[in-house]
Amino acid sequence: MADITRRLGWRHLRGAPTAHVRHHRSGTLVHDGPGLSFWFRPLSAALSEVPVDDRELAMTFHARTSDFQDVSVQATVTYRIADPAVAAARLDFSVDPDTGAWRGTPLEQLGTLLTETAQQHALDVLARTTLSAALADGVTAVRERIATGLAAEPRLPATGIEVVAVRVMALRPEPEVERALRTPAREQIQQEADRATYERRAVAVERERTIAENELASSIELARREEQLVEQRGTNTRREAEEQAAADAVRARAEAARSVLLADAEAERSVKLAEAEAARSTRLTEAEAERAVKLAEAEAAGSLRRTEAEATTSRRLAEAEAARTTLLAEAEAERAVRIARAEAEAAREAGTARAEARAAWLRVHAEAGIDGATTLRALTAGQVAENLPHIDSVTVSPDVLTGLLARLGTETGR
Repeated sequence: MADITRRLGWRHLRGAPTAHVRHHRSGTLVHDGPGLSFWFRPLSAALSEVPVDDRELAMTFHARTSDFQDVSVQATVTYRIADPAVAAARLDFSVDPDTGAWRGTPLEQLGTLLTETAQQHALDVLARTTLSAALADGVTAVRERIATGLAAEPRLPATGIEVVAVRVMALRPEPEVERALRTPAREQIQQEADRATYERRAVAVERERTIAENELASSIELARREEQLVEQRGTNTRREAEEQAAADAVRARAEAARSVLLADAEAERSVKLAEAEAARSTRLTEAEAERAVKLAEAEAAGSLRRTEAEATTSRRLAEAEAARTTLLAEAEAERAVRIARAEAEAAREAGTARAEARAAWLRVHAEAGIDGATTLRALTAGQVAENLPHIDSVTVSPDVLTGLLARLGTETGR
């Protein structure tokens, strides 16, 4: 888009090197070319800006093969406007003198023209091709056909458009069909993988067999060598035993001679020790007998003295114990006499008190005018009450209570 600047009713346009600008003033072409920069009046100017750079047009469309299978085509067409004057005359590339923006959508018109033309040629070639052939060689065939068709299209040069290159990136069937077409190849690949696996297993088994045979041969060789080793060890052990037996015989003879010498020396030493021990024993026996006699005499004297002292001590202890027992018996007898006297005195005083109390009780009853029989019954009841055991409760029947009350009333009346 051109860069337009406003200045006091004038406009200044500055174009890009890839944009071809055409300036008409009152129907006369004033400026024509890429990368121009000029002043103009907006009321009398007609401006057109045509891009002359290479442009990429990506397109995706669907087609149907001869066996009625739907495929999608992804392609890109590279084009440029080779004749800006023709393009500006055939398409609306006019720009606004105030903003520099296109008044229409010329590039979209070019894109629609190229897309529909390329799609027409692609559909023509795919309609006569099966799906398998289209997937195998369809990309090249479609690209060549689109390039040839666009080059032969008369409308494009008449519009000033030049096709630079055509690229077809992909030609793919529907997802379900694509998965179905991939299945045989996948199965074949899987079969090849399985066959490779089986061959690898066969090779591994063969190698394992070779390894097992080598191990068996090694084991046999090791067993043979071990047998030789055992025989050699037996020979060495036998030789060692023979040498050891010879050495033991020599050692035994030397030990026997040494033992004989030691026995003779020990016997001689034992005889000397026995003689010395006998002499020493004799001397010790005599000294021990003399010492035993002295010890017996001293022990007898000491025993006699100890016996006399013990007898004296026992006699003194017996005398002291007898005196202590006599004193204790006398004190106990005196205490018993005193206790008996005190108890008798207390019993006498208690009896006197009871007699005086009984006499007073009788005098009270006599002074009250009570006869002797009633007084005796009361005295007897009191003594019976004193000698009765402990009674928690007494149950009196109505008959007994009635008789007692009647007797009590009779006695009271008297």
